[in-house]
Amino acid sequence: MREKPTWRIPFGILMLVAGLALYGLAIAAASDWIGMLPVLVQTIIYLVLGIIWLLPLRRFLIWMETGHWG
Repeated sequence: MREKPTWRIPFGILMLVAGLALYGLAIAAASDWIGMLPVLVQTIIYLVLGIIWLLPLRRFLIWMETGHWG
């Protein structure tokens, strides 16, 4: 249990929001190219891209709480 406030939590939240915004913008920029593909391929791509951003999230949240990456 933390006894005093830490800078990591507000900084981490700001970085998370900024990172997700950049990730969303990158996907939106690629949407013209993805839109030319068959619908089934588009579905698979968007499902994968919708899950990929979750992969580093656990370690990032651990860092926000503890200051360690693992």
